[in-house]
Amino acid sequence: MPEPNYQTIRLSKGKHTSPEAGACVMELASMLASEPFSDRPQSVSPSIAAFLRCYNDRLDDERRQDLYEYAARVVGSVSTPDVECARTRRLARWADDRRSRLNRWSALARFRSRTEPDRCLLDPESVACYAIRTIRRISDDSHAEVLDLIDELIEIGAPREGGLVAIPHEFSDRLRAAPTSLRRTA
Repeated sequence: MPEPNYQTIRLSKGKHTSPEAGACVMELASMLASEPFSDRPQSVSPSIAAFLRCYNDRLDDERRQDLYEYAARVVGSVSTPDVECARTRRLARWADDRRSRLNRWSALARFRSRTEPDRCLLDPESVACYAIRTIRRISDDSHAEVLDLIDELIEIGAPREGGLVAIPHEFSDRLRAAPTSLRRTA
């Protein structure tokens, strides 16, 4: 039997020892990046990778295959600490918003989200798990919402005209003083 490669592998749940045993979305990303086979590829944003690992394992086999394209899109997404912080904060805000919508005590949830410590001090894995826990049931609508969020997370830090990267408005004042720190390096 031929050895699986990025064109033939089917995404599956969990961590795998080799492509022959299967691959999750992040293990596929490591293959596409020509990195050692791992669910923690060095070329992928830690916050995006954490979220995709958790989400990959929550999905049914059919919807999981929708993540195939994201394995390619996130390769090279690792960025500066400011960009990674912006991604982690966006992920936390998304989860807080979902929790508020789903929680009948939404005013209390919104208050907590404003008073909790800076999310950048938290581990991206913790924030990703928190976000996944807000998805009570995977439906076509919730799946589309998550894919939109992943698109948004990728866009934060994406190269812009002039070599600058996109940073959410909340960070623009802090970063305006050092625009060269926003430039991607090859």
